[in-house]
Amino acid sequence: MAVANNDELREGVSEKTDQLASALLGKALDVLAVGEELHVLLALGDESGEVASFEFAEDGAEECLEGAHKKAAEAGPEVVRAALAYRGAIADEAGAYQDAVILEFGERGYRSYSAFSLVDVTGDEDTFGWTAPEPAGEVEPLLG
Repeated sequence: MAVANNDELREGVSEKTDQLASALLGKALDVLAVGEELHVLLALGDESGEVASFEFAEDGAEECLEGAHKKAAEAGPEVVRAALAYRGAIADEAGAYQDAVILEFGERGYRSYSAFSLVDVTGDEDTFGWTAPEPAGEVEPLLG
């Protein structure tokens, strides 16, 4: 299958892709809220709304992220949307790094985007803190 270059991709995010990404971000925040380790999470959805979920935890963080990207890129044509969530860090205006959940999401034939939610992981569900997601820009298309 030929991959479209970025000039051929449409802009925007469908409601179904937004819902998939939001649900995956919620799951990632839930994992951190109870003090568990957040592995790389991937959700692939088809047109009917069926979702397959994957967790990448067997290797180092970079290898897991690479594995998730590869899994999404190799998804068959029945997969029309994807979302990926993992723990990372975002630099603030002073150059200090803040813990964050990074989210990547996109739909076949569309540009893919990223967002982040800053987190204060305390290991205690009652004191766990997070910010509303903020856009972080365009990323390479998730689906091949």
